[in-house]
Amino acid sequence: MEALKGVRILDMTHVQAGPTCSQLLAWMGADVIKFEPPQGDATRGQLRDIPNADSLYFTMLNCNKRSITVNMKSAEGKQVFVDLLKKCDIMMENFGPGVLERLGFTWEKIHEINPRIVVGSIKGFGSSGPYSDFKAYENVAQAMGGAMSTTGVPDGPPFVTGAQIGDSGTGLHLAIGLLAALHQATRTGQGQYVEVAMMDGVMNLCRVKFRDHQRLTRQSLAEYSVPTYKDMGDVPRAGNDSGGGQLGNAIHCKPHGPNDWLYVVVQEAVFEALAKRIGPDVGMPDMATDPRLAKIADRRQNQQLLWTLINKFAEKYTKRELMAILNPLDVPCGPIMSTTDLANDEHVRGRDMWVELDHPQRGKWFNVGMPIKLSASPVEIKRSPTLGEHTDEVLKEVLGYDQARIDQMKGAGAFSMPPKKVAA
Repeated sequence: MEALKGVRILDMTHVQAGPTCSQLLAWMGADVIKFEPPQGDATRGQLRDIPNADSLYFTMLNCNKRSITVNMKSAEGKQVFVDLLKKCDIMMENFGPGVLERLGFTWEKIHEINPRIVVGSIKGFGSSGPYSDFKAYENVAQAMGGAMSTTGVPDGPPFVTGAQIGDSGTGLHLAIGLLAALHQATRTGQGQYVEVAMMDGVMNLCRVKFRDHQRLTRQSLAEYSVPTYKDMGDVPRAGNDSGGGQLGNAIHCKPHGPNDWLYVVVQEAVFEALAKRIGPDVGMPDMATDPRLAKIADRRQNQQLLWTLINKFAEKYTKRELMAILNPLDVPCGPIMSTTDLANDEHVRGRDMWVELDHPQRGKWFNVGMPIKLSASPVEIKRSPTLGEHTDEVLKEVLGYDQARIDQMKGAGAFSMPPKKVAA
């Protein structure tokens, strides 16, 4: 049985943050009705790789949903929206500040229409505070949430991360909030407003950096490979340091291409075995007892020596060969895997994390699979909907409209773009 079977969601979100959330909930069995303007979610046409087909940007974030197109600028369209609010458990939106309110639908109005409904809202910086009216994108959220200032190397510029922590990360936070609010609504009969700001979500994902920010008021950060000192202020960028109590770094392997690296964590418990294995090969047979490396405090002070020795050992091996040497020693390590590596990886395919789908416009394509595995609720991933594919179906099945009423509303422009004004 699907975990969220019977939960109906009115999804007004677009682009990435909101659709990430609603797609996860749809995969878990919720009936997600993607409520689109007649022109559709903007990402249907963004970064398009096949003419006249929904882009991968759209298809990869909107699987297992039903699409209905509604013109909210018409009275009939607004009535459809109101009727759907009465039939749904959750409504989601990520409009800019004030957009829904200008259409006449404040949280208070929505709560009046359906007291049980949970409303989820994603904003760049929330609905309060001096930044509340600012626009946000993925990298803006990373910049203002603490990620960029702590990513990169000390003498270089701040970097964004390739993982979409501002958009998709915020969508994950919203999913947690919505499910908590829905659980409460089943007990109290009252819905609530759930808000997640992208900046807040990024700060939450940077929690360990704020740990170090406070540690710096009392001490240096011994595990960092870059210089730190008490009261230095900002947490520095530290390249590929592990960020934890154990030392870690990326080791370059043959043939020394851009992704021929293995990330290695030198835990205290495995250092002796690691040193005995690589020491003789790098001209240091007593590496395990060398006073510069024997204790973890020594290794922290002499990190460059440690990484130089491991890199020298790695020169003869590919990243997979080096991993095969280190795994029996219980050394935590993993190859830097490119998108091509992942798309062809046996482990990834075996866990249904690279899933082939068929689309009426695109043909065969792949999506990243469901990362949450429920033992009693396996997920069947279905393709994304074409624009307005389920409009009539939703109107009849969910709202109980008959064909005559649907035809009348279509004639009144409830589901289509308003006619363009002719210049005088």
